[in-house]
Amino acid sequence: MFVLPENIEAECADRAKQVSSFIVMDILEKAHEMEACGEDIIHLEIGEPDFDTPQPVKEAALQALKAGDTHYTHSLGKLVLREAIAGFYQRKYGVELSPEQIIVTSGSSPGMLLVFSVLVERGDEVILPDPHYACYPNFIRYLEGKPVFIPVQGENGFKYCIDDIKKAINARTAFLMLNSPANPTGSVYNSRELQELAALDRIIVSDEIYAGLVYGEEQHTILEYTKKAFVIGGFSKVYAMTGWRLGYVIAPPEYIRPMQKLQQNLFICAASFAQEAAITALTCCDGHVASMVEVYDCRRRYLLERLKKAGIAPPVDPRGAFYVLADVSKYTADSLAFAFEILEKAKVAVTPGIDFGRNGEGYLRLSYANSLENIEEGMNRLETFLYSRR
Repeated sequence: MFVLPENIEAECADRAKQVSSFIVMDILEKAHEMEACGEDIIHLEIGEPDFDTPQPVKEAALQALKAGDTHYTHSLGKLVLREAIAGFYQRKYGVELSPEQIIVTSGSSPGMLLVFSVLVERGDEVILPDPHYACYPNFIRYLEGKPVFIPVQGENGFKYCIDDIKKAINARTAFLMLNSPANPTGSVYNSRELQELAALDRIIVSDEIYAGLVYGEEQHTILEYTKKAFVIGGFSKVYAMTGWRLGYVIAPPEYIRPMQKLQQNLFICAASFAQEAAITALTCCDGHVASMVEVYDCRRRYLLERLKKAGIAPPVDPRGAFYVLADVSKYTADSLAFAFEILEKAKVAVTPGIDFGRNGEGYLRLSYANSLENIEEGMNRLETFLYSRR
């Protein structure tokens, strides 16, 4: 009979202490509690498209279900989907990929876990921007690695300074984390900047889950510039498929088998009918994406105009994803308490910058994945609240 180690509770508790709370979910849950009591809340906190999944994608899933496509697939994912992903990268970026370099996952988060698991040994260091997506350091600490934070500044569009990275690299550096388009900053790395990062000749893990949501400039992938890169991608954001839980990893060939073994043990495979739907997303929904991007950009420009008038806009306009970091440092040094106060008094849900690292303090993340009408009302309420704090 299997017997748990005597110290299993202590070990689990120690691991749990290394994982920080995902504050945006605390804000969302509090907002839902207030709504259940009859409050009218404007949601600018959550990073989820407000669009419905494109109809052709839904129809493809229904057809797959009707055809009995409800069984396990290959642990790497359906070959036809992996071929479609490879074809997409060839068509969009001119990057040649083999389907054998791709693992289909149950969302980008499981993909992140697979990648981090094969790269991070106990005590290894991972270079991260600060601010950053809140879950990165949690994954690293869970694997007993050490996040090394490099502050990125608003005046530089919240992007890495190459000299800062060079100073941080040492013998224990496992990889450099890249996120473009970025959460929470909306920053997008251009071709020159990606070439500079690739020239460091280090492993780069590039979170490209927001790829496709770019406004006014060309989109690039790190795979255009180096073969020493892992890409974490997915369908949640650009195709409005958050609930479908489908993502993928592109990796150097030598890492595929180790990640496949983990996939087999942890997740087995992604949902079969969701994979079929993703093929349609990649091959038939460019027009749907273009329409959503046009709407997002309209909202982005409106929100930035309002933030500039309120005196809390970031120094550089964000060009990707659907987020803006509002600089409220002249109002507070405690963005967490400030966000909850805004929720209670202004009935607007926003995410405190501290959720994204120490260098995010003094900011609030506002999502424009909401209707223009709701964004307008949310800004009206926020401006009234800020005026009362002057």
